Amino acid sequence: MIPSNGKYRFPWRKGNYFRLLVDGDRFLPAMEASIAAARRYVLMEMYLCESGRVVESFFAQLCAAAARGVRVCVLLDDYGALGLRRSDKKRLIDAGVELTSYNPLRFFRWRSNLLRDHRKLLIVDGDVAFTGGTGLTDAFDPRAAPGAWWHEVMLEIRGPCLSDWQALFADTWNRWADCPLSEAPGGAWPQGDNGRGRVTVQTGIMGHSEIMRSYVRQTRSAHRRVWLATAYFVPSWKLRQGLRRSARNGRDVRLLLPGALSDHPAVWYMGRRYYHRLLKSGVRIFEYQPRFTHYKLLLCDDWLSLGSCNADAWNYRWNLEVNQEVQDADLSEQAAAILEADFARSVEIRLEDWLVRSWHKRLREWFWGKAQALMGWFSDRERPPGNDEPF
Repeated sequence: MIPSNGKYRFPWRKGNYFRLLVDGDRFLPAMEASIAAARRYVLMEMYLCESGRVVESFFAQLCAAAARGVRVCVLLDDYGALGLRRSDKKRLIDAGVELTSYNPLRFFRWRSNLLRDHRKLLIVDGDVAFTGGTGLTDAFDPRAAPGAWWHEVMLEIRGPCLSDWQALFADTWNRWADCPLSEAPGGAWPQGDNGRGRVTVQTGIMGHSEIMRSYVRQTRSAHRRVWLATAYFVPSWKLRQGLRRSARNGRDVRLLLPGALSDHPAVWYMGRRYYHRLLKSGVRIFEYQPRFTHYKLLLCDDWLSLGSCNADAWNYRWNLEVNQEVQDADLSEQAAAILEADFARSVEIRLEDWLVRSWHKRLREWFWGKAQALMGWFSDRERPPGNDEPF
């Protein structure tokens, strides 16, 4: 196991370089190019992985890397990879790629099957890493799904934080793989004062969420803005209180959420039951219209957190998650520009319109709210005694 560092496992590190990549036509080629340039090792951890054009292209690069002597380790969540054909898995194994499944599904294990690895991570040679919300599916590729691809933002990372990303991957890999992974040396990075970053984690039902701890603290302490983008909005009471308090104190609090275009419409209705009190407190809510928006980003003043974690209570209970925190004025302004553009492509939900919405929408919100409460009871009754309250 990775040693803890107080309430956070990893420390803040200076001298990193970060780059935001918007939509699959930018981040997918960048990720593939990094694999094509690999000389020593490729470490990949993915939740969604489905056979199709994206998998075909990525697997070709992974097989080519293995053929030239690069160690390639691929860790896939067993549930998230249900859409991956057996022939594609065999192709990787036959090429010399080390393929491992996280928490293989088993009959009669019931709640244990709910523990999932929701992380999305690619590390190459200790020189570059990518994280965010993407999966290896055609849904993220504008070429494979023209006009309907999922709107996503990935973060490219270079610098001292790579050592923490590698340690985190090795910790999970060594639990499930037959061949352990020792800590590989990363690049030689200069220690400048810019690019402060920290890796924050969430370890599922047996642990706690550093990510949500940071979300709540930063939301409460922001001085100017609190802008949150998430694909699934079923927030905890503490996060809702932080958003409402910041708005009442005059901060610019905005939510960027999916509109009716969602892969889980039920979760959309679950989240909408919180709109009334948030709107009354002054929180501005925007529902993105062009496509399904899938990225997960919190921007508080010049601090931001981006990664795999949604503002969704289910995540807090069951999933492995990881985010990259960054304290950097330049990157925060880039993130703000992305969010501003997305707000402009959205419909703003206003309190006066919300109060006169149709009865059938109210009924669906009530029904799915009850379903969410039942799911929460089902989850919490199995939580181990003495566990931290989820944020």
